[in-house]
Amino acid sequence: MILIQGNQLSNYNNMKTNSLFFTIFLFYFLSLSFPSYSEKCNPQDKKVLFKIKQDLGNPYHLASWTPDTDCCDWYVVECDPKTNRINALTVFQANISGQIPASVGDLPYLETLLFRHITNLTGQIPSAIAKLTRLKTVRLSWTNLTGPVPSFFSKLKTLTYLDLSFNQLSGSIPPSLSLLPNLLDLHLDRNRLTGTIPESFGAFAGSSPPNLFLSHNQLTGSVPKSLGNMKFTTIDLSRNRLTGDISFLFGKSKALESADFSRNLFEFDVTKLQFPNSLTVLDWNHNKLKGNLPVALTTLANLQLFNVSYNRLCGQIPVGGKLQSFTYAEYFHNRCLCGAPLPAC
Repeated sequence: MILIQGNQLSNYNNMKTNSLFFTIFLFYFLSLSFPSYSEKCNPQDKKVLFKIKQDLGNPYHLASWTPDTDCCDWYVVECDPKTNRINALTVFQANISGQIPASVGDLPYLETLLFRHITNLTGQIPSAIAKLTRLKTVRLSWTNLTGPVPSFFSKLKTLTYLDLSFNQLSGSIPPSLSLLPNLLDLHLDRNRLTGTIPESFGAFAGSSPPNLFLSHNQLTGSVPKSLGNMKFTTIDLSRNRLTGDISFLFGKSKALESADFSRNLFEFDVTKLQFPNSLTVLDWNHNKLKGNLPVALTTLANLQLFNVSYNRLCGQIPVGGKLQSFTYAEYFHNRCLCGAPLPAC
């Protein structure tokens, strides 16, 4: 009886030892197959982001940026899913004061840079941004940035979207911006830009020109005739001090969908103008246009916004198309324009 109990005890010890070895082996195998969690964020990128946070005065908006967390999970930044490098910094509606840190230029894989709706963001656009050769989207808008529009943007050949609107930028428009081969949208509107529209904007490097927004500035002079060589889809030159004839921007073969030339000093005869069927917005109000309204306007089946008020137009408003769907306000204050929706001739 004692011998049997001894064998049982020996077997039990063997089983216990085997179980321990199995547990250790299983743990080792699992550790090889499923490594323990490691931070995805690139250490250098994390270091740069902390420098950006420090330069901005450690704002509450960036409270999630802490040393013990993965920067790929932080607020207002994104990591590339393959390389885990920071590829987007999008700071929006933040209670931040100061300037855009030059350290943003030390995020070499950045494709999107956004500082928007931050009224206490001041100073000039830092030249360090020129180092970010992978940038596709730049939106530095609705802030109080000052100084010139930097010419270095023309070196960022991957840019597709450049928005510097709603700032206090001054000086002239850099002609070199036309060298951007992939640019789809250019927003320089609502600043304090002066001088003329560059002649080079009639020769954008891409296969088609960008949607062009230059409104609400202090631009002067005539629009370069070279722009007539481009098939713009959207062009907004409103609320400047531009003069002369822009009839070359119109024509049956153009690609215009939206054209706003309101509140300038343009002066030319519109009687014989032709328009592309694609045109949906045409705003000429507050200029010095003369002649009769062109009959070709009646062929624009998609015209949604139309305004020729405060000009020097005469004659009867052509009947047809969408022209009678607009109100008195879109036609009034002309020299001798008449016919529906204005009083009869």
